[in-house]
Amino acid sequence: MLESGQEQLLMEHSIQYGTQEITFGVDWRNRKTLAIEVHPDLTVIVLAPLKTNLQEVQEKVLKRARWIIKQWAYFDQFLPRTPEREYVSGESHLYLGKKYLLKIRQGESNLVKLRAGNFEVTTSAQPNQTKVKQLLSAWYQAHSTHKFEEAFASSQSLFQQFNLEPELEIRRMKNRWGSCTPSGKIMLNPEIIKAPSKCIEYVIVHELCHLVHPDHSRNFYSLLESVLPGWQRWKLRLEKSLI
Repeated sequence: MLESGQEQLLMEHSIQYGTQEITFGVDWRNRKTLAIEVHPDLTVIVLAPLKTNLQEVQEKVLKRARWIIKQWAYFDQFLPRTPEREYVSGESHLYLGKKYLLKIRQGESNLVKLRAGNFEVTTSAQPNQTKVKQLLSAWYQAHSTHKFEEAFASSQSLFQQFNLEPELEIRRMKNRWGSCTPSGKIMLNPEIIKAPSKCIEYVIVHELCHLVHPDHSRNFYSLLESVLPGWQRWKLRLEKSLI
């Protein structure tokens, strides 16, 4: 839990604009005007005067919805993406920042092993793209759970002074590596298991910092730097590695 007197976490709200749902957080501040920020990770934050009600905020977001979607389109081009895989022998797949070649064969049982620089996938039936993808995805899911829990426990120990009680959830997200909720749940995209361990730590620490400072304020970045010095390196590595 947050200590008394600390900033409240931003509650998420949403509006519908045509077929597009726009989710946003509201940061009530001692200011005179409403402002909307769209961040490179596609999050939308509304900076609102203290006496502004939610309906006014929603009307403002709806009014600027077209601009928000345009900003999303701009930032979306910079988000890292993993190219479509064909799941055939000789194709490369990432795990913890390293590339491994895929080797597929038919055998007695369904099995995935990481050995000698290769992902060795064995299928009990004739190998096909769907089956190989299922087996490899299950392998990634199992290993991400173990690795994330280890990294989460290690990173959480760096925030003991804040008396946080976060929970970890692994969830696939279209445009985010990680996210957090006001209740203290931290969600990690299993795709980051393909990035170096330090990048995974960066994502977890970033979200833990948001449990203390919900916005991207100077205090947020100060805490991030104190907990993970040189975090910019791992952020950049993450953005460039999953391609």
